[in-house]
Amino acid sequence: MPKLLIIEDDVSLATILKRRLSSHGFECQTCNSASQGLLQARQFKPTHILLDMKLENENGLKLISPLRQYLPQVVMVLLTGYASIATAVEAIRQGADNYLAKPVDTQTLLSALLQSERPLSSRVIDEAPLNPKRLEWEHLQQVLNGNNGNVSATARQLGMHRRTLQRKLERKPQAC
Repeated sequence: MPKLLIIEDDVSLATILKRRLSSHGFECQTCNSASQGLLQARQFKPTHILLDMKLENENGLKLISPLRQYLPQVVMVLLTGYASIATAVEAIRQGADNYLAKPVDTQTLLSALLQSERPLSSRVIDEAPLNPKRLEWEHLQQVLNGNNGNVSATARQLGMHRRTLQRKLERKPQAC
């Protein structure tokens, strides 16, 4: 049975994630701070870690390296409500296996946690990276979706003018 450590400062979200993922075959434990996360990782020895990027006054990105050093084979997924291309790149560079923006559905979460368990030949490998305009557009769509389609709230969250956001959303760039 795979063992999952959920490091999340939002206790209710951690409880929901634990319940959802337990029903999919994970033995789950939760903790609410960086120090608890490091301690529980040593005691529980998880095969998978779900790590929140913002842990009260701490940054989950700083936990990736120590967790990876202690558990080099662990599948680590960084979960954040403040997604950006820069933090995604930094998370992967530090050793996270995947990076997901909140809110995330159970199927997407399971896919991210179990992706490395599939043989390499069955994974889809995209040889051409997406262009930056496409990545930006997808990020804007994701934040817009998180705000239930509210353009004004999305613009405020992203720190841009509403009309600028609308123009960027109207121009969907090519896939490559």
